[in-house]
Amino acid sequence: MSLPFRIGTVGSPISTPKKPGGSVGAIQQIHALGLDALELGWVQSVRVTEETCAAIKREAEIQGVMISVHAPYFINLNANEEEWPKSRKRLMDAAHYGYLAGATDIVFHPGSYFDKSADEVLAIAIPRLLDCVNELRSSGNPVTLRPETMGKSAMLGTLEDTLKMSQSIENVLPCVDFAHLHARAAGGNNSREEWMKQIDTISNMLGSEALQKMHIHLSGIEYSSKGEKNHLPLKESDFNLVDLIDVLIKRKCSGRIMCESPIMEEDALYIKETIEKA
Repeated sequence: MSLPFRIGTVGSPISTPKKPGGSVGAIQQIHALGLDALELGWVQSVRVTEETCAAIKREAEIQGVMISVHAPYFINLNANEEEWPKSRKRLMDAAHYGYLAGATDIVFHPGSYFDKSADEVLAIAIPRLLDCVNELRSSGNPVTLRPETMGKSAMLGTLEDTLKMSQSIENVLPCVDFAHLHARAAGGNNSREEWMKQIDTISNMLGSEALQKMHIHLSGIEYSSKGEKNHLPLKESDFNLVDLIDVLIKRKCSGRIMCESPIMEEDALYIKETIEKA
């Protein structure tokens, strides 16, 4: 049975054997588990050689595993003039080496508001992101940059923020973290009606074809009135996975679902099972 989503983990599965280990071992383990996507967790820095990237790409092709990259956390499209070049380099390095490793999509945290309005910040963020995309295109790099929806209210990264960036720039699409949106709303965004509205918003702003290229992060999540506290296993959280999957299938969404829970491969398999039942 062909599923509408490829499913995998953000970072190497916990059960990855020590040998061969690394990303090549993670790809082999993803395949052994019956999953078919891996997001390379380059979240601290991009420290990888071209040789390693070639090995990752080769193994992913052999195992039929789709690759994406989670870029370093320390990227901020709203950084000051002094800090922005460092943020930009982190994003561009993730895109450059990610492409060499066979990645099609580069997920990144878009940054902070620093007490400015979303519109003020987007007026800075969008031209900076466009400049990055233009440089990637001119160097023949076709990766899709994906600003992620964020779990804390102080962070640039509402669904609308990510959609405005995507609407403004070709080859930018959101990474929709439904757990983050649930936490950001301090327990909201956890019902069929709310998800239907979000999917309508994506379709209205980016066109219905964007629903066939979704890149989703999922986990359980603990939150306070200020948003995300930490990720939880799905069954230990109040996240309404069954209804979300039902909505995604009814609306003919497809793409990738990447699990970020503390028991990532166990929950990725639970997501797969939920999709198969739906």
